[in-house]
Amino acid sequence: MHEANVVSVKFPSYILCFSVKWADHKRISTYALPDYPNFAKDKRDDSKLAIALRNTLDTADIAIAHNGDSFDFKKIAARLIVHDIPPPSPFKTIDTLKAARKYFRFDSNRLNDIGGYLKVGEKLPHTGMHLWRGCMDGDPDAWRVMKKYNARDVDLLEKVYLRLRPWIANHPNLNVFSGKATIACPACQSSNIQRRGDQVAKLYKRARFQCRNCGGWFSGGKI
Repeated sequence: MHEANVVSVKFPSYILCFSVKWADHKRISTYALPDYPNFAKDKRDDSKLAIALRNTLDTADIAIAHNGDSFDFKKIAARLIVHDIPPPSPFKTIDTLKAARKYFRFDSNRLNDIGGYLKVGEKLPHTGMHLWRGCMDGDPDAWRVMKKYNARDVDLLEKVYLRLRPWIANHPNLNVFSGKATIACPACQSSNIQRRGDQVAKLYKRARFQCRNCGGWFSGGKI
């Protein structure tokens, strides 16, 4: 008979750090537990960090993450409800992992690997669990690496997303959010588009366009 492996959990998971970048800005902002005064008393108190993350999502129309629908957004919700923080206003999500699995057959769907396949960058190398433990123990050097690691992740995520974006058929129409009246690409909002045939359905057809900026396809009104 084999002995069963027993894993003990000392305390529930919590948020260490997060980075965010708005689509129309160059700056990447990073928020971490040591940024808040209570860190000196309790290194696991992520209540203020959770509020900052909630407020960030509250101002977003669309949030993009790799495996966000199955992991990130649910983990965030778990920490919000633990701290009795109300949910942010509704927002749409784009999950680059779902897009990678749906439209492609990469050898690996990890963000770092996709970044390598597309030659757009890679994650910051780190020491694995040793880095996480260092942050949990309050090691300043570990925190400096963690913040850089998070920021690099966001930079890589954006580059991968922009390459995948023309393939995402159900991408939210950004023109709806901006109120752009002219015909423009729903994914990148470029007006540099070209009419290319029709999209034919059973009872009607629509004008078909291709964006000359990102390469994506979309259809216009019924004909």
